[in-house]
Amino acid sequence: MKFLESKLFLSSFLKRRSVMFALNDKVVYPGHGVARVTRVIERSIAGHLAHFYELRFLNKEMIILVPVDNLSSVGIRALSTHDYITGVFKILASPVNRNPLVELSTSSWNKRNKKYQSCLRSGNLIEISKIYRDLHYLAQEKELSFGERNLLLQIELLLAEEISMVEDVGKESAVDQLRSCFIHASPARVKSSATTV
Repeated sequence: MKFLESKLFLSSFLKRRSVMFALNDKVVYPGHGVARVTRVIERSIAGHLAHFYELRFLNKEMIILVPVDNLSSVGIRALSTHDYITGVFKILASPVNRNPLVELSTSSWNKRNKKYQSCLRSGNLIEISKIYRDLHYLAQEKELSFGERNLLLQIELLLAEEISMVEDVGKESAVDQLRSCFIHASPARVKSSATTV
């Protein structure tokens, strides 16, 4: 294994590969959270040279190697911007159509969980925020199942971790910001659809 830590080499390597991350960049690994690019590693695999990002997660004891050529298929992305986080809070504050909530409460958990997990793996912060919002509103309609509660907490931690990095606040403060979107939430905030349920 050869470690590529020369800034000159790394810079030219990244330009040749049109890769968007550099050493010490913070990235989001879908479903796992925020990590830092600690180095680029070159390995010979089946006679071919392959390059990997070494990612060290910031809030858990975990290091992974991700093939540079597979970043898009894994869904690794840069941290969101401040404006994007503002958009997340707008989504959380927006009312929910009543019909999707009814569908959430009556549809099969396995089917919904499969869809939710797919969304988490995509790393799409807007879609993940919608799930978080919808689960909070669903909790006003019924008691959440064990799986729903766990998913709500998992998403809350992922959102809070990214928000804390982007906004430069503590993780607890980010959790408080997220939860504050629902403090005054009541069934009256749930927007009724045109059809009667």
